[in-house]
Amino acid sequence: MSEQTPFIKGPAWVPIEESASGAAPSGGSGLGFTRTDEEVLHVGHVITLARATFEGPAGEVMERDVVHHPGAVAVVALDGDDVVLVDQYRPVLERQMLELPAGKLDVPGEGRLAAARRELVEEAGYDAPDLEELGSFYNSVGFCDEHTTIYLATELVPAIPLAVSIEEEYLTVKRVSLDGVEELIADGTITDAKTVIGLLWTLRRLGR
Repeated sequence: MSEQTPFIKGPAWVPIEESASGAAPSGGSGLGFTRTDEEVLHVGHVITLARATFEGPAGEVMERDVVHHPGAVAVVALDGDDVVLVDQYRPVLERQMLELPAGKLDVPGEGRLAAARRELVEEAGYDAPDLEELGSFYNSVGFCDEHTTIYLATELVPAIPLAVSIEEEYLTVKRVSLDGVEELIADGTITDAKTVIGLLWTLRRLGR
């Protein structure tokens, strides 16, 4: 690919350099590594699969499979001393998962904060006008650029849920005591990464 030709980007790719609306930060220096080429192999409903070529500090050439993802948000919604979770079927794992309300940044022009409120309404039936950002993380840095931001909501307003997928039509909203979430993580009841991270961040934020 020539210098004049930009990297091909599938519709699911939000460049990690964007930050004004809360998108992922770039993460710092590449320490002499440079991406020199990228070929899109597949554009899916959610992700874009590409083969990227990089040059190492001493001129080494390496190819890597890269999955581009638009990014995601999740909300730790507290209703008193309970946290609002959703129990939903995950086709990839073929099982139910107990998770935080969450979703992708798949609405054009929508920032992360607005997306978090939308997902909370859609999945849990609550709105939260005031959200506090707890932190963000990269989900799987070995092959994917997905970046998730987690918010804390403490003032919930009842809203009408709106399922936007078949899985969401069958999900169940559950309330779990915040005092018991560490045990649920320890015994393997909660194994979803964003949920584990968000709940532990919340306990630390609240000094519990």
